[in-house]
Amino acid sequence: MKRVLVIDDATFMRMSIRNILVRNGFEMVGEAENGRIGYKKYMELKPDLVTMDLTMPEMNGIEALKKIKAFDAEAKVIIITAMGQEPLIKEAILSGAKGFIVKPFKEETLLSALNKV
Repeated sequence: MKRVLVIDDATFMRMSIRNILVRNGFEMVGEAENGRIGYKKYMELKPDLVTMDLTMPEMNGIEALKKIKAFDAEAKVIIITAMGQEPLIKEAILSGAKGFIVKPFKEETLLSALNKV
């Protein structure tokens, strides 16, 4: 069972992702509402996978991704972001993200991305 940390500032999005994960045999080990908390939780929980929003308060997804990758070069992070964020997606991939999904997404899209990494 893959253990997943969900980092997103929107409570609704964290709940949606949690429901999809639980329904499909993943374990949601933690959640965070910004990159700073997400980074701390990554160090504590050492999950198998991370889903990360890009635009969040306090520390955005790019900064958090870079910190997580510096802590664990093997970290598997999938970016989940809104339309119109193409330059940020490119930067995230160059910073080590394993893939990205654009909101709103279908359940199959998320599962496909998680199962690829």
